[in-house]
Amino acid sequence: MAGDSDIADDGHGKSAQQAPPASSMFVVNLRINLLLAAITVLSFATRMWRLQDPQEVVFDEIHFGKFASMYLKGVFFFDVHPPLGKLLIALMGHLGGYDGSFDFSRIGAEYPCLFPIGYLRILPAVCGSLLCPLSYLVLAELGFHQHTAVLAAFLILTDNSLLVQSRFILIDSLLLFSLLCMVLFLLKFVKHNTSLPFSMLRAAWGLMLSLSITASISIKYSGLFTLSLVYLVLLYYLWRIVIDKTNTLTDVAGHLSVYFIYFVLVPVVLYCSLFYIHLSLLTKSGPHDGRMSSAFQASLEGGLAKIAQGQPKEVAYGSQITLRSTHGTPCWLHSHPEPYPVRYSDNRGSSAQQQVTCYTFKDINNWWIVVDKDAESVEDQRSTAPVKNGDVIQLVHGVTGRSLNSHDIAAPMTPHCMEVSCYIDYNISSTPQTLWRVELLNSDQTNDTWHAIDSKLRLVHVTTSQALKFTGQQLAEWGFFQFEVATDRIHQQEATVWNVEEHRLSSVDGQHTVPSDIWNPGKLGFWEKFAEVQFKMLSANQEVTQEHQYSSSPMEWPTMQRGVAYWVSSTSNAQIHFLGNLLTWITGLFALFFLSVIFAVLSLRWRRGCQDLQPDEWERLILSVVLFVGGWTINLLPYLLMERTLFLHHYLPALVHLILAIPVTIELFYTHVLRSAIHRQVATALLLVWVTAVLLVFLRFAPLSYGHTDFTEDDVESLQWRESWGLIYQEDVT
Repeated sequence: MAGDSDIADDGHGKSAQQAPPASSMFVVNLRINLLLAAITVLSFATRMWRLQDPQEVVFDEIHFGKFASMYLKGVFFFDVHPPLGKLLIALMGHLGGYDGSFDFSRIGAEYPCLFPIGYLRILPAVCGSLLCPLSYLVLAELGFHQHTAVLAAFLILTDNSLLVQSRFILIDSLLLFSLLCMVLFLLKFVKHNTSLPFSMLRAAWGLMLSLSITASISIKYSGLFTLSLVYLVLLYYLWRIVIDKTNTLTDVAGHLSVYFIYFVLVPVVLYCSLFYIHLSLLTKSGPHDGRMSSAFQASLEGGLAKIAQGQPKEVAYGSQITLRSTHGTPCWLHSHPEPYPVRYSDNRGSSAQQQVTCYTFKDINNWWIVVDKDAESVEDQRSTAPVKNGDVIQLVHGVTGRSLNSHDIAAPMTPHCMEVSCYIDYNISSTPQTLWRVELLNSDQTNDTWHAIDSKLRLVHVTTSQALKFTGQQLAEWGFFQFEVATDRIHQQEATVWNVEEHRLSSVDGQHTVPSDIWNPGKLGFWEKFAEVQFKMLSANQEVTQEHQYSSSPMEWPTMQRGVAYWVSSTSNAQIHFLGNLLTWITGLFALFFLSVIFAVLSLRWRRGCQDLQPDEWERLILSVVLFVGGWTINLLPYLLMERTLFLHHYLPALVHLILAIPVTIELFYTHVLRSAIHRQVATALLLVWVTAVLLVFLRFAPLSYGHTDFTEDDVESLQWRESWGLIYQEDVT
């Protein structure tokens, strides 16, 4: 039939290839997957519907909205998450004309009339909408049936927790989008694993995978969990290339260089570049400065830079200083007139000397005077010579006039350390031990002289040879819940490092010359700032330990024992609650179990010589188990080891892996377990009932996802399937 073949007779009994029409190079053949298109449209419809409601601050919008505001104002802030997600949200706010003026002061605060809330919420909504087509594409790329891929997209579409997390100024949907992209591009890349190292198609997928890797670790560090699986798969395929004897050494070297460039070099460079942008934008002093070192704070406009401008650079005898701990919770060496209790709660005795603590706020009691070792009092101090590395000094408390002291008495909270006090002369046998040796850790940068802000130092108690240490332990009520300071025989630790932050110097008798070398704000280099921010982010993650009404443990997540109240209307019982589709979540746990069982049984049969699967089917099964069972496991287990405050939304990366395991398990069940037609017909009927039930559960809880329904008391009770969910009913609303 004409047009059915490109082969035609040339009139001499021979067939000839027809030349393509001259215009064919300008013809584009477009194929549309209607199922995928329909899924995408439905996904966008559910995520975008009434996106601007409620026009009030919802849950963690109080944080991420505030961060966007600070970006737009150039004000420095500190957060435990990397900057990419926040940068993108700030960019959307900028495109919407937002100037950063709204303060996001509390959950439930009403947005101004012209506030571009749609612009700030649109990017999380778009990323959340794309999770459905991405899940379809992942299973299709693995080679599963189209119906299986559609079911995966349907389950993502009808999960209420994914819907809620996609509709507000939050970065979790951006993370999930990057994780699914990473899995998809991984599958695309390994499909071309046997291609030439520098083929265009392989290079394209490698670049896309590299970008998604960067995004995953630059939005939230929890992206590292899935990334570890991705690297495991990449290493496996790289090993296959290395041991393949048909590859020349040149080919192997080419593949190694591709892997290094795409999956090490590019992500590291882009990750550092994002922090460069982040730190370049935030140049002004802000409310989070106190978390950073004095040198970091002094590099920002205003704040400490303004306070310290013009103060003497060199710390000298007679200097009045504040000493700041460089490790852990920001705090300053502090004392007040109250003594240690004679006995502690464990019946140990103390010195009953004046308390010395570390205080987290700037206060007049944080000031100390540097005095020569031989001076009997501040009034005897005459020299204003700079203090050098190795000098022995005394530190006298500026308000009470008592000297910093230590002795062989156990510290109140850490008994293996020694107590630090300000010496009170009780006219008893206890003698003052008030001499401290200055050890400058960066003396090569300050010409062996103690400098304000720039010098990092240890104060070593001369009598006991122990270093002054911020222990991080909080004192009891008798210590006003401030932090403990002690001395430790182990010097080489971050907790023993201090620096002078504020510095004043004047002559005692008005006749001696005060050093004229003054401190001016310097430019702290990017790498110094980058290293400090990285360290602070990693340590601060473990400091989030305060109790919260809606916090939960990882053991409660898989069965959704607790939800999170995101928003409650002040005028009605409309509310938004973070809850998932319970039927999907429970089914997913069974799916993980049966998928593992199917894999174990087929593996055992293969060891016994049964050829149930072709090599490509084995590869698909192994990838499915690694990515979905392994993905769920590795995104859940690390949280069991964490001692920080956690919420149900931390389960979302594991949840996506769990949801994708459900349709995979169903297809494998159909293929390898159900043998007869009647069994498959019954299973199909049950599957349709289950899918309908999943949809009904989603619709039932949709009002809690959108927050547009004013519930009655009976409504709230009917939705509270678990007492621990904590749905809210307000009797006094008008």
